Amino acid sequence: MEKLLFMFCVGSVFLLIGSSDPQLDSKPIFINCGTNSTTTISGRQWVGDSAADNLTLTSPGLTITSSTGADHGPLYSTARIFNTTSNYTFSVAVSGTYFVRLHFGALDVNNSIFGVTANNLRLLSQFNVSDALARANATSLVKEYVIRVTSRALALELAPSTTASFAFVNAIELVPVDDEFGLFAANYVDRALETMFRLNVGGPRIGPGGDGGLFRGWEPDDRYMLIADAGSLVTNTSRVEYASANDTRAAPLKVYETARAMSDTEVLEKRFNMSWKFDVDPGGFEYLVRLHFCELAFDRTDQRVFRIFVNNRTAAEEFDVFSRAGGKGKAYHFDYADTIETQIDTLWVQLGPELSASAAGTDAILNGLEVFKLGKNGNLARPSSRFGSGSNSSPGRASKSLVLYGVIASATAFAVVVVVVAGAVRGRRKRMVVAASAKWRSLSTVEASASGAQGACTGNRTMGGRRFAISEIRQATRNFDEALVIGTGGFGKVYKGEIDEGVAVAVKRAHPQSQQGVAEFETEIEMLSKLRHRHLVAMIGYCDEQSEMILVYEYMSNGTLRGRLFGGLGGGPVLDWKQRLEACIGAARGLHYLHTGAGDGGIIHRDVKTTNILLDSEFVAKVADFGLSKAGPGWDRTHVSTAVKGSFGYLDPEYFRLQQLTQKSDVYSFGVVLFEVVCARPVIDPSLPKDQVNLAEWAVRWERQGGLRAIVDLRIECSNESLRKFGEIARKCLADEGRNRPTMGEVLWHLEYALQLHEAYVRSGDGEAFVKAEEEVVAAALGGGGCS
Repeated sequence: MEKLLFMFCVGSVFLLIGSSDPQLDSKPIFINCGTNSTTTISGRQWVGDSAADNLTLTSPGLTITSSTGADHGPLYSTARIFNTTSNYTFSVAVSGTYFVRLHFGALDVNNSIFGVTANNLRLLSQFNVSDALARANATSLVKEYVIRVTSRALALELAPSTTASFAFVNAIELVPVDDEFGLFAANYVDRALETMFRLNVGGPRIGPGGDGGLFRGWEPDDRYMLIADAGSLVTNTSRVEYASANDTRAAPLKVYETARAMSDTEVLEKRFNMSWKFDVDPGGFEYLVRLHFCELAFDRTDQRVFRIFVNNRTAAEEFDVFSRAGGKGKAYHFDYADTIETQIDTLWVQLGPELSASAAGTDAILNGLEVFKLGKNGNLARPSSRFGSGSNSSPGRASKSLVLYGVIASATAFAVVVVVVAGAVRGRRKRMVVAASAKWRSLSTVEASASGAQGACTGNRTMGGRRFAISEIRQATRNFDEALVIGTGGFGKVYKGEIDEGVAVAVKRAHPQSQQGVAEFETEIEMLSKLRHRHLVAMIGYCDEQSEMILVYEYMSNGTLRGRLFGGLGGGPVLDWKQRLEACIGAARGLHYLHTGAGDGGIIHRDVKTTNILLDSEFVAKVADFGLSKAGPGWDRTHVSTAVKGSFGYLDPEYFRLQQLTQKSDVYSFGVVLFEVVCARPVIDPSLPKDQVNLAEWAVRWERQGGLRAIVDLRIECSNESLRKFGEIARKCLADEGRNRPTMGEVLWHLEYALQLHEAYVRSGDGEAFVKAEEEVVAAALGGGGCS
């Protein structure tokens, strides 16, 4: 990794740019492609590229109109397409630094794979708009670059990647950075930048109209946070102003009027960081991280001191915003640059307390965050996507129609379009097959490894489960009737269905436009194809036709454990104490099997919670949802190093802090489940007083004081001894350090002991008879020991 570059004295690194000639008027250029009309949007005039007098086209290409794009705004209703390399050449008033923005929308043009260069700087290569939209889960996107133009012209070249492909663009912006100081140091702009992310931390979206003439968009940060509740929202309490003239163009003041800070939250311990995770392009690129700060609460130095980490490396220690910015309400920004290793596609930004400092508030604050990719050897292009260059295997696209709407300028142009479309349709048929194999590539590998076979499966049965036709799935779910939806998630929806003349199943269908669940689906197939246990939800089969990703499971008629704790399913009765104990025991058996009976190192579930514990018609508990599961460490290792994933409130703090996953991480999460079972309240409830917000912390305090009975769900009846044993093992699961937590086998043994104590209580009642019965249970437990 290259040497880290720190930029602590921001004012000293800025470069005077642009022409000093006041006679030259540098104005933004807004081009609406594929039309000759002018459109006004949010106060900006977008001139049709056919009518603009400040640009020339080397080839007219073709104009198209799309009803799909029109649904997402007038800029995306028209486009200009090129089947050969063509240039937009812009005449600019002054040389200098420009924001160059390219707008792309969903135009149903699946064969569009192309590259873009700007004055010989490669911006995009093998670019597939449909793939990019699928990755972003969006209907339109803007690719933004910061480019230094050294002449009075900017040539944007669009080049189809193959003879059967074509290039297109919906709109183009050129916005000069015409203030006295440039936004970036000279050594950055000379290499060019691509804007990857621009966030208004703790605040709402700020559109281009609210950015003071630079027309940047600032999006909310919550979708990028590992745990949004790790940072509470803060707003300004006094007038905010820029710390210096060098900061006035860095971000609009609205960005500095909101923030996330840790000082007002009691949900997490002080040693936790606020963490943001970004998917970036691999390939050894260098990234510039720009952090925007404004102290909104403290009015003296040394009151809020914290550390800044980028990709687990320290970017700044003892960072005091008040001191650096020069006071409260002063807007200030800080830059940090680092090189991402070739194979890494994730960038982490974390802010946490400086525990060694004696500050009154050792917590972090952040108002805004930007991530820029720096050009390398004249290149900013993302490496080819995992679908492969020219592939059309992004989810949901195989079912799209390939339709071009346009006015054809001549018979020759018309012939070109016919050839292009015909080739695209032929290619599409082939790519539909590629789509299924790319998205479901784990199916073939799982089946082959499970059966030992090298060839294709015969019939409609595989070792990975039954392969359903899409027609069978539609019939089973009444064509995905919304009335049959029994659950939803980031992957899509779960339907109740019927197969084979009345057999109830759960049908899990990935949303056709979502990329979120692809990896999770593949992991779940791999795991469930290898695992068989009474207390794990069984996978019956799958469907991979027509670019669908569907899994079929056994149907669990009594829903989730959480649903039964909070009022019962469909108004049914809540679980009594014995049923709750048996559910916990069943789940513990399933997890114990994962940890010890699934090969070397076992399997770590990584998302243990009450919504992932399901109950069948006999209230037998089964662990579900293996999308985040990981193979455990081998005999010669203590942990698995991996990015933190899981559910807030259940997450092991040691795993979060060290990013080291162990089986004890599941044990911690299960300890939270145990207290949720006995208290029947949410694991995080911000509406409660601060000392009660976090169930685990609150319940552990009561248990240690011997007062767990005071917070037990009033709808259940249980003996003090059974409750005491249950609370004791739950508390041990929540030990700060994993080495001090019991194994899942030990947890199981103690839960079975608690159930025996309860059954003895029920048989004998209170009093001397119960004491005698309890002594017999204890003696039997000590004599037998262990667990099954």
